[in-house]
Amino acid sequence: MKRFRSSVRFTASLLFAGLLCLVARADEKKAHSAVTPEPRDRQGWMERHEAMNARVKQGNVDLVFIGDSITQGWEGSGKDVWAKHYGQRNAVNLGIGGDRTQHVLWRLDHGNLDGISPKLAVVMIGTNNSGNNTPEEIADGVEAIVEKLHAKLPGTKVLLLAIFPRGENGQDAKRQVNQEANERIAKLDDGERVRYLDIGPRFLQDDGTLTREIMPDLLHLSEKGYTLWAAAIESPVAEALGKH
Repeated sequence: MKRFRSSVRFTASLLFAGLLCLVARADEKKAHSAVTPEPRDRQGWMERHEAMNARVKQGNVDLVFIGDSITQGWEGSGKDVWAKHYGQRNAVNLGIGGDRTQHVLWRLDHGNLDGISPKLAVVMIGTNNSGNNTPEEIADGVEAIVEKLHAKLPGTKVLLLAIFPRGENGQDAKRQVNQEANERIAKLDDGERVRYLDIGPRFLQDDGTLTREIMPDLLHLSEKGYTLWAAAIESPVAEALGKH
């Protein structure tokens, strides 16, 4: 009996040690730049961040767009499209040019969501990570953002967009990284609070090429590109907001 108990304790110890190793490996997997929140020291970055916080503090926010320069571009090439589709929908633009997943994570913890309960958050982020992070790491970063939205905005639904295509064609290295990341990001769709939507094909020609009519620098959208974006997400936006 003593030997049996000793064997059971030994087996339990091995199982516990194995569990600790799995947890350690999981933590190690997630300990990379894409999931480590940090601000940026670029000139004007903090000023924009604080300006967005000031707008959020005013309240009356039903819809937020979270992302990088492509999202910020709703205030540039896409401003007329924004006015048409979102000007009367209590929408707030939370995009900052050059941001990666880690910068968005920091912003969400430092005021971008304080005191609001939007009905929908439209998220499109990750292309700026494509030169420094693997597809797996980018997906980790996006997942961390979704989890933070769940924690801070439990009543908010998330429309998670695939990272937009970039580069002239499918041979572009960063486009390939983004595509692989999208395959992983798609799994975050839970059929309830998170909906994944890939609108990338709307920007491309039948052969997969990207024209400068849609993205003048093969990355940032033209007014036509923003028109396509707005049309592509109108149905889920209208459904979440409860009105057209």
